[in-house]
Amino acid sequence: MKSRMETTEIVVGLDIGTTKVSAVVGEIDADGITILGVGNVPCRGLRKGVVSNIDWTVRSIAEAIEAAQTMAGVEIRTVYAGVAGSHIRCQQSDGVAAVSGGEVTRLDVERVLEGARAIPVDADRQILHVLPREFMVDNQDGIRDPVGMSGVRLGVKVNLITAATSCVQNVVRCAERCGLTVADVVLEPLASAEAVLSEDEKEIGVAIIDIGGGTTDLLLYVDGGIAHASVIPAGGNNVTADIAAGLRTPMGEAERLKRNAGCALGRMVGDEEEIEVPGVGGHLPRKAARRVLSDIIEPRVEEIFAVIRKRIEDTGMLEQLSAGAVVTGGGVLMEGMTEFAEEILGMPVRLGVPVGVRGITQLVAGPQYATGVGLVQYGANALAQARALTPVTHEAAHAGRAEGRREKLREREPRREIIEEMTIEKRSSGRFWNWLRAAF
Repeated sequence: MKSRMETTEIVVGLDIGTTKVSAVVGEIDADGITILGVGNVPCRGLRKGVVSNIDWTVRSIAEAIEAAQTMAGVEIRTVYAGVAGSHIRCQQSDGVAAVSGGEVTRLDVERVLEGARAIPVDADRQILHVLPREFMVDNQDGIRDPVGMSGVRLGVKVNLITAATSCVQNVVRCAERCGLTVADVVLEPLASAEAVLSEDEKEIGVAIIDIGGGTTDLLLYVDGGIAHASVIPAGGNNVTADIAAGLRTPMGEAERLKRNAGCALGRMVGDEEEIEVPGVGGHLPRKAARRVLSDIIEPRVEEIFAVIRKRIEDTGMLEQLSAGAVVTGGGVLMEGMTEFAEEILGMPVRLGVPVGVRGITQLVAGPQYATGVGLVQYGANALAQARALTPVTHEAAHAGRAEGRREKLREREPRREIIEEMTIEKRSSGRFWNWLRAAF
């Protein structure tokens, strides 16, 4: 039998967004992650990150999965699904557990994390993630990974990510109606962080801002751990709606204008530049200054980044974000977004694109695929953690099977003794009858 490191496994990330559904297929082996296929289709079944129409969402998921299967040449059965929306909450908790054996093991870590999540939550909410900030072994704190350390008492401080149960169940139900099994439901900004952030950025402090169609997700990393998570119910669709109203053009054409000619910072647009604005209701297209489009976009983008800065200030961690911010998601596909973000946030800002994967990377090179690729990386990490626990489980199972075999042997031994006694009695009775015949 091949070892797990010699085999390859398929992991699929399903990003169910407000404007699109993306399915990213990755192959996991000893060398890392290889992207095999991508399916990307529009979606109208969600509103602000929450499923509002089951049938439309199911149709989009099925089309995205079919496209990804065709490109990758594999059959997709299990997915890691992303979830977002303004129903996401973050709260702090802690836990304590006794260390068995004097040395911290993975099982001790699992027990203390289970203790940290054992807090009362509302009946209509569920815990999505238990994200450790730091561990404490006896009187020593600030520990990132306590496994192998000596001590008698293990403590942990965590952030609990909770979500509305109905919203999570609707995502799972949509996937199941497409014949899929959801291995895990993952917070979308957490997945995006897996794809676009480096360990150095997490260590010195960084904010990841994922601007999607219906929501803007914010995640703060301080000292290598997640310190805050929140969701703002505004995104790229708000900008598109402003363009459609301001230029009197259909929503589809407003989205195209935003992508192709939009600029978040008005002073980066020349006075002589013009765009063609399609008419609505049979009206002919007309010419307009590109500056007019920028003047519509800029106030809405400024509002979004101002809310983000307020959220960061409210946490008291603004000065701890030494690496600045990373903006990603389909909503940042406009000229001037990073420059405008630097002005509003008052910190360095860079564009986040997926890294750390191989294969057909040109298909996932944009920030709009950060969540899909991050879900694949999240699934790969989950499999790696399962493999880390496998040797202990395998040895225990092997010992159990060996003990079972010994029990069966012990059960058979009395039967062997009975057979031997019967054989001796048979031989003895045979000698008696021979003597009897010879005597008489």
